[in-house]
Amino acid sequence: MMKPLKVNKARLWDSLMEMAKIGATEKGGCCRLALTDLDRQARDLYIQWAKEAGCSIRIDAVGNIMATRPGEDMSLAPVGTGSHLDTQPTGGKFDGVFGVLSGLEVVRSLNDHGIKTRHPVEISVWTNEEGSRFAPAMMGSGVVSGRFTLQEILDKTDVDGIRLGDELERIGYAGDTPVTGREYHAFFETHIEQGPYLEAEDKVIGVVTGGQGQRWYDVELTGQESHAGTTPMHLRTDALTCASSLILAVQAIAQQHKPGCGTVGFMQVMPNSRNTIPGKINLSVDLRHPDDAQLSAMDAELTKTVERLVAETGVQIHLKPIWYYAPIPFDKNCIEAVRGSAADLGYSHMDIIAGAGHDACYVSDFAPTSMVFTPCLNGISHNEIESTTAEECEAGCSVLLNAMLRMAEVVSADTDREEETLVLHRVGEL
Repeated sequence: MMKPLKVNKARLWDSLMEMAKIGATEKGGCCRLALTDLDRQARDLYIQWAKEAGCSIRIDAVGNIMATRPGEDMSLAPVGTGSHLDTQPTGGKFDGVFGVLSGLEVVRSLNDHGIKTRHPVEISVWTNEEGSRFAPAMMGSGVVSGRFTLQEILDKTDVDGIRLGDELERIGYAGDTPVTGREYHAFFETHIEQGPYLEAEDKVIGVVTGGQGQRWYDVELTGQESHAGTTPMHLRTDALTCASSLILAVQAIAQQHKPGCGTVGFMQVMPNSRNTIPGKINLSVDLRHPDDAQLSAMDAELTKTVERLVAETGVQIHLKPIWYYAPIPFDKNCIEAVRGSAADLGYSHMDIIAGAGHDACYVSDFAPTSMVFTPCLNGISHNEIESTTAEECEAGCSVLLNAMLRMAEVVSADTDREEETLVLHRVGEL
């Protein structure tokens, strides 16, 4: 058994900081909404880097990018990794992009050390993971997995009525590779944790064993607009007051189903005038739980809450479920590849459940999958102050590299220098 390999920390960090310039915000974060010109610039830069690393490029019909490093046997399914380049409106520099550029750094490191693998190695950039501009989230991986049809996703529109398929065409990323039939021998996604557990437990690596389930809803509340000064309180049908009660109920439902989460993160108030009683509200509800039975109970309680509020307030409420996926267990061999690589590298680690949605959750529908988590400062993400360190990124990427090598089957390597040797055993030989 030989020593595991580490990636080039400085090169990985420099790539992250260079990509962060695209859509940089005044507070130190990034705004690269899906399929905007800034998303196109990020994609263009990534493809340039991937080609320079010797990868071939394919783009599918929903805009997913696949960069492939050849294996000795190209008939074999690749060992994959990847994430996304789009961000939240006030996002950070690491969410998603760390997973993409970790994949690129894996390929660069394999090149550095003359490593040849039996399986090809592939990096994916998945379209619209965030679900911020176009809902729901994880569209690119969802189409490939069959969770969504291609046409229904192409026909999605943003709040301005702009069609997703038209934006793909406009930025030049409506590819001709089919979205169906994708195969992986194994797939890994590296990501900042976006939560506080690793930092609280003083662990370097999170070995992700699965993802919690989610339910998303669009809610429309319709009351009666009226004059703020002439309409008595007892004669009002105030949509915003009713919405406030609904928001508090969402919070209470989550608190009653720990460790579940409930969030209202989007709201439109109409007519949005200071001296007019609000007549219409559009808002979102996001429910999450690692146990599907508990998630279903939360759904039922939300429905009952809506029925109660309609009866009590006279406000009409349309609760529309728009997205659901059940809690997802990851593959035991891929989990062991991550756990074993962390141990080989001497990194402290713990098992963890993914609280956020990730493309790896949909990829697990058709491929053995796991994830590598690294800490982020104070567990904060989806925020411009999102922060991690070069050392934490190096650790996560190094675990990714060695986990992928376990599955990709090393054929040969340049091990002339002792410090560049690596673990060559496979999961089945542990």
